[in-house]
Amino acid sequence: MRMRYIAKIQASLKRYQKIYSKKTTASVLDGSYKSVFKGRSMNFDELREYVPGDEIKDVDWKASARNRKLFVREFVAEKKHNVLLVPDTNARMLADSERLIEKRELAIMSAGTLAYCAERHGDFVGATYATETSIEHFPLKTGLANIELILESYHRTVSSDNKSDINATLDFIVRNVRRKTILIIVTDIEGALKISNTNLKRLLVAHDVLLVNISDADIAYDEMYDMSEGIYLPEFFSRDKKLSELAKANKAAAMASLDEKLKHFGVPYVTVDDLEEIDKELLTLLDRHKKELQM
Repeated sequence: MRMRYIAKIQASLKRYQKIYSKKTTASVLDGSYKSVFKGRSMNFDELREYVPGDEIKDVDWKASARNRKLFVREFVAEKKHNVLLVPDTNARMLADSERLIEKRELAIMSAGTLAYCAERHGDFVGATYATETSIEHFPLKTGLANIELILESYHRTVSSDNKSDINATLDFIVRNVRRKTILIIVTDIEGALKISNTNLKRLLVAHDVLLVNISDADIAYDEMYDMSEGIYLPEFFSRDKKLSELAKANKAAAMASLDEKLKHFGVPYVTVDDLEEIDKELLTLLDRHKKELQM
């Protein structure tokens, strides 16, 4: 199998490593992934007596009361985690981002970069997304070939005929994915706002949820194509200042609504609009997730 996307991801991470060559980790993004998720899944092992330096949160107060000594719960970290990619496949993803990069390409590189970091640390990677008529589910596996297959299949699945709703994919995950996973949802602002509060609540009970928002192009170019209608917009849409200002105001209001919604549920997110900024934005995403875990 030709590793087309894996090669692009590796080249991007090498570039990022050079930019931050003074850092102690081999790659800043790679190291940040490890620091956030290493040992996140913990299995109870045994009780032992408290020693200075132990975390107060680990004290078992019932056992301590019974024995009249402080006892702490000791945990053993699971060696592997489950990372499930959930990219939006709606035809909207064929449109451009704010920097005029195809949203599908940004989605592939964003999800693929996080998947690559997961694979480097021995984690399992899978994917779930909607085709035109059903839900495609890739079981959790290891290996770069697995990631390449997921990304290539996603590329083919996003088509002008795909009118899928990301909620259908999330419903499938709620009903069928029993193992605790790290869900990486990749969509645009329309898709993110469509995610129902019910689905978010149900997902957060069992999983870690992170979201990558792929930006939308502004109305500022001569040839604007409406993906939902399948037509080019008349030139006056992009040249009319009032329409342009109204579109910007609506976009800002939508972003404010999205920010309020995701903060309410404690879902960390970032907005990606350029291939050159993916690594930096994903580093920010991992940092925000780490802060959520510490709250």
